[in-house]
Amino acid sequence: MELTTFSALAEPSRLRIVDILLKGPMTVGDIAERLEIRQPQASKHLKVLLDAGLVEVRAEANRRNYMLRSEPFTELDSWLNNYRKIWNERFDNLDEYLKKLQSDENMPD
Repeated sequence: MELTTFSALAEPSRLRIVDILLKGPMTVGDIAERLEIRQPQASKHLKVLLDAGLVEVRAEANRRNYMLRSEPFTELDSWLNNYRKIWNERFDNLDEYLKKLQSDENMPD
């Protein structure tokens, strides 16, 4: 897992940009408008996301559309999957423990 992915996503505005781009490609102006920030600020955030490989840009006529790249998010999902297994196991153990406690409480003395 690339540390640059986490660094790029750690900034709230960049994380919001990723959420916005889930709906599809957008120009920097559209992104800035949705975030209610100035276009130069949005451009700086997009540059970080671009350098981290999280987004790509495509020129269409005189517009530059930014869109998410799936590969880094697939990699992130795979990395997180290891932790999901651990937490699922812990939740299962907790569930078993709570059921045992509940059955112990319902047993007559």
